[in-house]
Amino acid sequence: MNKKQMIGSLFGLGLLTGAAHASTDSVEQALVMVNSGELQTQGMAMVLANTMQAQGTHVDVLLCGKAGELALKGTENAPLKPKNVTPEQLMMKLKQGGANVSVCALFLPNSDKGKTALRAGISVAKPPQISQIMRDKNTRFFSF
Repeated sequence: MNKKQMIGSLFGLGLLTGAAHASTDSVEQALVMVNSGELQTQGMAMVLANTMQAQGTHVDVLLCGKAGELALKGTENAPLKPKNVTPEQLMMKLKQGGANVSVCALFLPNSDKGKTALRAGISVAKPPQISQIMRDKNTRFFSF
């Protein structure tokens, strides 16, 4: 029995916690989809995405619905404690670290905004590309 099989058996028997099991797997690529308009949810999504990126995971972020407003130049939310940063600041840190950040393809057409309203480096998602990322067996999908 190899190490992964043994850990799987122990996990199945309830002898190991989920955290111990998860530590044996490395996430190479993550797609973080943020739909919530709630600031703390947006902030936590960005905190976790930044943490994954710092641990070596390539992160793609897809902003849909109310969360798409984070991508707009004019959006300035109140800072969140304890670090006093906004979700959009955390999002731009991700971008600077190499993450791809995009708004859903339906976001701009269903608002009164055009592409020029987006922050620098943020694009409009192309469904075939997002679908390919989602279908990739090495990608983990996280939704907030």
